[in-house]
Amino acid sequence: MTRRLTWVFVIGFALSLAALIASHDQDAIATLLRHDLGALTIKGALALFAGGLVLVAFRDRLSKALEALLFWAVVVLLLVIGYSYRFELRDVADRVIAEVMPGHVASRGDSAEVVRGRGGDFALTARINGAKVAMVLDTGASSVVLTQEAAKAAGLPIEVLSYTVNVDTANGRTRAAAVTLDRIVIGGLTERAVPALVAQSGQLKSNLLGMSFLNRLEGWDVRGDRLRMRGAP
Repeated sequence: MTRRLTWVFVIGFALSLAALIASHDQDAIATLLRHDLGALTIKGALALFAGGLVLVAFRDRLSKALEALLFWAVVVLLLVIGYSYRFELRDVADRVIAEVMPGHVASRGDSAEVVRGRGGDFALTARINGAKVAMVLDTGASSVVLTQEAAKAAGLPIEVLSYTVNVDTANGRTRAAAVTLDRIVIGGLTERAVPALVAQSGQLKSNLLGMSFLNRLEGWDVRGDRLRMRGAP
C-alpha cells in the first residue's frame, strides 16, 4: 500500500511539473508568479503531491519529530505557567508542607503561619542573629527566653552575661540575663533589636517565643490549630 501511494504521488508530482513547464511558452517561473485560475491549480497540485510524497517518505521520522515537538511544547508551557504563578505556587507549597510538617513556617509577604504540633504546642524554627533556633510559642512569657546553647549559637557572649533578672520557669524560679537580639526572623517576619533573656545553664528545656517579640507585630491570633502572625506595615 505504501509503495502504491508513493508511486501515485511521484506520478502526480511529475505530471504537475510537466504541466507547469508546458504552460505559457515554457516559462515555468512566470506561471508560478501568476495568480490566475490555471496557475493556481497547477501550483496547488504541485504542493499536494510534493507534500504527500514527503509525508509518505518520512512518515515514521515525522511522527517522532511531532511527538518530540509536542512534548517540548508542553514542557515550555508548564515552565511559563510555573514562572507566571511562582509566588502563588510557593504559598500553596508552604501551606501543604505546614500541614504535613507541624512547626514549618508558611510565609506570605510579611506574615507567617504555623500549625499546632502533636504535643499541643506551636513549635517553630526562627533565625536569631542568623542562627537557626527551635522555639516554642509561650504567651505567658513576657520576653523571648533562650537557653545557653541557643544564645551561644546566636553569637551572644554568654561568659560575661550578668544573670540578675528573676524569672519563673517550669523548674521553678531562676535567674536570667537581659540581652538585646540584633534580629529575629520567622518566615516573612523580621524584627530587630528585640529584648530577650538568656536562662542559666540547665534551667530551660526549650527556647520561648514570648511577648517581647509578639508585641512588636501588627497582630497575631490563634484560630483552631493555626497560629497567624502579621508584621507591621
